Amino acid sequence: MERKDVVQALETALTDVLERPVTGLRGEIRLFDDLHLDSTTMLEMLMALEDSIGLVVDPEELDVDDFESVDSFTDFVLSGPLAPSSSASSSADPAIAA
Repeated sequence: MERKDVVQALETALTDVLERPVTGLRGEIRLFDDLHLDSTTMLEMLMALEDSIGLVVDPEELDVDDFESVDSFTDFVLSGPLAPSSSASSSADPAIAA
């Protein structure tokens, strides 16, 4: 997934969550200050991205700095797993010697 794909998915999620059009997001736009998100709308946005792009979020690993701006959030998304079943295959070890 590329940055532009994440930003587009973010625009769609924010449009749904905020119930107003959100387009033309730039990296420096601050999610809380400029778009007026709060903790509830942030959670709704994360759930929408979970459904749309398969974003996997561990609440224990959330850091407020990841939500500072469109750029920091995009970095957060691109650095994490996007497959909802990523933990299901952890028991298999493909490196077993024959």
